[in-house]
Amino acid sequence: MKISNGVEMLHLDFHGNIIHPVLLWDRDMAVLIDTGFPGQMDDLRMEMEAVGVPLYKLKAVILTHQDVDHIGSLPEILQECGDQVNVYAHELDKPYIQGEIPLLKDGHLENPPKGRVDYTVSDGQELPFCGGIRVIHTPGHTPGHISLYLKQSKTLVAGDSMYSVNGILGGIHAPSTPDMNTARLSLKKYVDLDIAAMVCYHGGLSNENVKDQIVELGQRLR
Repeated sequence: MKISNGVEMLHLDFHGNIIHPVLLWDRDMAVLIDTGFPGQMDDLRMEMEAVGVPLYKLKAVILTHQDVDHIGSLPEILQECGDQVNVYAHELDKPYIQGEIPLLKDGHLENPPKGRVDYTVSDGQELPFCGGIRVIHTPGHTPGHISLYLKQSKTLVAGDSMYSVNGILGGIHAPSTPDMNTARLSLKKYVDLDIAAMVCYHGGLSNENVKDQIVELGQRLR
């Protein structure tokens, strides 16, 4: 689904579990935010090609956090793209993504996906890709969870900090969030942003009165 020029919310189906990585691109490069479950490389390629972005244009992968549905196809991307792609993630989730520590919530997996992180990012950092991407450290769901504010389109990629249902923000998904108190505090970082649209990895796009929804949720979650 098109969010704005050069910003596409992808739609991947994993046995009925619908997830939404985000693809950004301009004349110089493409950026993928999160990579889906293991085995979804072909799905990603098809989604990219459907909007006219070939895989060879991919130069950066940004991971919002370490969960298996976000890092699952990273090994396949790296195998196919090699050093042309740089991977970005928060330092607190880096050792999990690289397989140095068992994944917090998926440590039971026999063969967890293992990738690499080329660059760690921090709260407030701006990545100079596709009009500017601001990193917002939003822990709670995982220690190194980040959200990403796409400056040009005023889009907030929320990762798993929140979920949505039919365009309405539903708040924090408590069963998959080990530290709810920290997660609630993280949402306060959204209040001062000029947000035209929000993409939740689970639930998809919300673009109606997003700011009001966030404020209302913040009051409800106190």
